[in-house]
Amino acid sequence: MIKPVTEKEIMQAAVIHSESWKESHRSICSAEFLESHTPERQKRYLESETAKGARLYMLFDGSPKGIVSVLDGLISNLYVLPAEQNKGYGTQLLEFAVGECTAAPSLWVLSTNVGAKRFYERNGFKPTGNVKQIADGLYELELSLAG
Repeated sequence: MIKPVTEKEIMQAAVIHSESWKESHRSICSAEFLESHTPERQKRYLESETAKGARLYMLFDGSPKGIVSVLDGLISNLYVLPAEQNKGYGTQLLEFAVGECTAAPSLWVLSTNVGAKRFYERNGFKPTGNVKQIADGLYELELSLAG
């Protein structure tokens, strides 16, 4: 079941974001930087995203498994707990998010996150050619749903 995150559940969403973000960035970030991404910090980040109009959702299968947010056509914050990955939860969240988009679905993925890029491409997303430099040698690539 996927449902909107309420104020009561925001900390659960922040824990998912924190754990998953650390895992997906482990190979490119220092241990100190990774550890700074606490659930409390990620809660503030998610709250700032919803304050900008993003709608945050959580997938439950007995317990919280993953999150995703949608703002118009932009899909972001798609994170599944590391222990729950490769069980179809990411695909469920992505398909749900695409259905919630009010504009053409797009998203950004780190150039170093080969697994995520492959996942999105398997689900019909294609590179647009738009690139954002995040740091020296680190980029985000925009992908959009092929029409």
